[in-house]
Amino acid sequence: MKTLRMMALGGALLATALAGPATAQDFPAKPVTVIVPFAPGGASDTIARLATQAMQPTFAQPLVVENKPGANGAVGAAQVVRAKADGYTIMQASIGTYGINPALQPNLPYDPRADLEMLTIAVRTPNVLVTRPTLEADSVDALIAALKAEPETMLFASSGTGSSDHLTSELFWQVTGTSGIHVPYKGGGPAQIDIMGGHADVSFQNLGAVAGFVRDGKMKMLAIAAAERSPEFPDIPTFRELGIEGMEVYSWQGFSAPKGIDPAAKETLASAITAALKTPAVAEQLKGMGFEVLANSPAEADAFVAQEIDRWAEVVKAGNITPEQ
Repeated sequence: MKTLRMMALGGALLATALAGPATAQDFPAKPVTVIVPFAPGGASDTIARLATQAMQPTFAQPLVVENKPGANGAVGAAQVVRAKADGYTIMQASIGTYGINPALQPNLPYDPRADLEMLTIAVRTPNVLVTRPTLEADSVDALIAALKAEPETMLFASSGTGSSDHLTSELFWQVTGTSGIHVPYKGGGPAQIDIMGGHADVSFQNLGAVAGFVRDGKMKMLAIAAAERSPEFPDIPTFRELGIEGMEVYSWQGFSAPKGIDPAAKETLASAITAALKTPAVAEQLKGMGFEVLANSPAEADAFVAQEIDRWAEVVKAGNITPEQ
């Protein structure tokens, strides 16, 4: 009897060995969690939910979006980099989490380059220079002249310290030799309200966030921080056209995974996400939010993030910017 049991056990072990453990080729074998390091309802959250909803019909397992807000995305990102690098925990986050936090937060609990691998840069939208409707300066040249004539007088509103719009203002001051007063708000909405109400003078905002206000005459748009003019506003020049170099600035969003993810799982995720983003219905919804779908490759995304980290580190250093500003 003992011999028979040993033979049975040996057979079971052999079968297990032949079958082997679950491999990346079996991915996904369980639900995938998508961490959004911001509160529900924002751009990062919306993009994550649009993409996962489009992925779900053909993805083998459920995709669960979890919001883990705090510290401009650092709280959620730290959770992601601590997760097992098996593809079952990934992140959808913004330029701030990937490109700006490393320069602005000295005790950041993660390093985007060392701890994360990009799956794709999902979307981008250019920042645009807008002013209150009653501001006398009606061109960038006139604005620069006014800033130089009376330094540290105009109020530059932003959605918060370290945000894309804040650092775009800092970059603008650096490349034009001007200065202004940074006024951080708790989000883009309050900043936009004060620009329209005349309580702040100037701001760099995402094109999609302010396009309607500009069309309604509630704000003036003086320039676009993009490589080309916007088809929606063909009369608005780019900074390069105005002779101001280095002012191409996009707010962007991207998906990533913990460093060391199996290449096969990485490819499965990247392919599924980019295909979802390019779905006509999803792309149209994102366009309505002012976003251009990029959905580039992991290698392209990694290279882009590295460039952004270096770029914003220089701006933060030159402006002597701290998280308290």
